Amino acid sequence: MLLSNVMPRESYQQTLGELRSEVLEMSDVVLERLEASLDAMETMDRRLAHQVIIGDDEINETYLRLEKECTDLLALQQPVAGDLRFVTATFKILTDLERIADLATNLGRYTLQAERNRFPDVDIQMIGDTVVKMQAAAMEAYASGNIEACREIARRDGVVDEMCEEATDSVVRDLLDTEREDTNSEPDMEALMQDVSRLLLTVRDLERVGDHAVNIAARSLYMVENDPSLLE
Repeated sequence: MLLSNVMPRESYQQTLGELRSEVLEMSDVVLERLEASLDAMETMDRRLAHQVIIGDDEINETYLRLEKECTDLLALQQPVAGDLRFVTATFKILTDLERIADLATNLGRYTLQAERNRFPDVDIQMIGDTVVKMQAAAMEAYASGNIEACREIARRDGVVDEMCEEATDSVVRDLLDTEREDTNSEPDMEALMQDVSRLLLTVRDLERVGDHAVNIAARSLYMVENDPSLLE
């Protein structure tokens, strides 16, 4: 997207529309990577996990390109009022999307490191499905300007926090209930602790995806209504 210091109003609005479309396209890719990382974890598909990891460079390149477009708009066109809120909100939403992609990459790495599902009672897929839906809803709210959807996403974050807390408590209880038998070797215990650490990191990262979805909803609400109430 090439910008000049002088841009007719019609061309300027078209540029803003193209930016929105490109951000939504990036979001689609990020969501696909997040879903793929969860699928890889559920099925222990190492090939799929590796694809998610190596695909992060593409997302980073898109992020940097769109971030520059936002910077150029701010510097060259000096938008005001609603247009200014749109560009600044979009600039920050891009960061949220890039970080969600990083978290999906983390999930891919955890899959490559894992050898078994030692805690089948912890429903990672349920948490993952919930945050995926939150992220999709947040971007739909950004695209449509649905302010009630923005507030609903913020309310749903409490549900995700509870799910993650319950999962963490379950892992800790199972660990405390595990008796170290005389036949257990030190490497066995080390493997157990690595599995515990990996699962807790997975739960933490999924909770952070939910937090980024809330960030996107908050920025979208500010963009449409000039309402900063959901912003941290």
